[in-house]
Amino acid sequence: MTLKTAVIGVGALGRHHARIFSELPGVELVGVVDQNRDQGEAVAAACNTTWHADCKQLLGEVDAVSVVVPTVAHLAVASQFLERGISVLVEKPIASTVNEARTMVDLARENNCVLQVGHIERFNPAMQAAQRQIGTPKYIRAERVSPYTFRSTDISVVLDLMIHDIDLVLSLVDAPISSIEAFGVGVFGDLEDIAQARVRFQNGCIADLTASRVNPTPARTMQVWSETGCTNIDLGSREVTGFSAGPALLAGQQHRLNPQSIDERNQLMKSVFGKFITQIELPVKDHDALTAELTEFAECVRTGDAPTVSGKEGLAAIEAADLILQNIAAHCWDGTQAGQVGPTPFSTQTRAA
Repeated sequence: MTLKTAVIGVGALGRHHARIFSELPGVELVGVVDQNRDQGEAVAAACNTTWHADCKQLLGEVDAVSVVVPTVAHLAVASQFLERGISVLVEKPIASTVNEARTMVDLARENNCVLQVGHIERFNPAMQAAQRQIGTPKYIRAERVSPYTFRSTDISVVLDLMIHDIDLVLSLVDAPISSIEAFGVGVFGDLEDIAQARVRFQNGCIADLTASRVNPTPARTMQVWSETGCTNIDLGSREVTGFSAGPALLAGQQHRLNPQSIDERNQLMKSVFGKFITQIELPVKDHDALTAELTEFAECVRTGDAPTVSGKEGLAAIEAADLILQNIAAHCWDGTQAGQVGPTPFSTQTRAA
């Protein structure tokens, strides 16, 4: 049975959704929707399908859709399909507010259809390779920075970039959040362009998250400490390095780490990695994360199976992001409520908590 699909919003990311759907076996791209006619027609022509100005024109024509519109419009667009039992893959974050996200999750459940959220880093082969190495995390440090792209300016960097790492951390740490500390800075407006958060979990794990969209160069990295050692993950270059106790440490030879001379110290320094600490480069498969994500979506629509990132996981990520935003809004830059409070020390405006 051919799965009939459509893509709503074919801008910088949506056009790739359309291209992949048009190439997937057993999938027919019935049409694309975009308010920009020139953009929509160009993508439609490249994907051998038709352009539509309004998604309502496709309601009776499709089995599933990708919603790749600005975050503030996710609920308005996705709900039209979910209410009719049409499965939806909505790009991250699932919605701009927790209440909107809950509404979408409820609609999917009530109408027995798939709701998948486009947290694409779950399909990053480096992350998939690392998960087999990590074990139970005790400390996580994630950094996600990029130059200013002049896209997604309708949402905070927390919902734009940090949401990726929020989702990854929640997938790694099987415990409720106990507390959050956060602050942020708005450079180009009232919304945060830089954010830092420390998330503590009830099982003792701590995660430090950094996000910036005003960095000269892009980087997407994560470091995870667990009982098995440390795992460094470069999500951009797709490289994973694991560090664990080496033969000497496992044999209880820590007493040899107290050098009595400069020569002995220099010799020990040369043998740290190899003798005392084992370093391995984990093999990482070569596949396109977006293709893997859309392939899983199509399969889940056919089978009714739950996707890797369902609406439930998307909701959990936006709930955590909302707590971070609340902490940013309440941050006192000079330690008192009488001074600057909110996402930027440069603004004369004070945001309420």
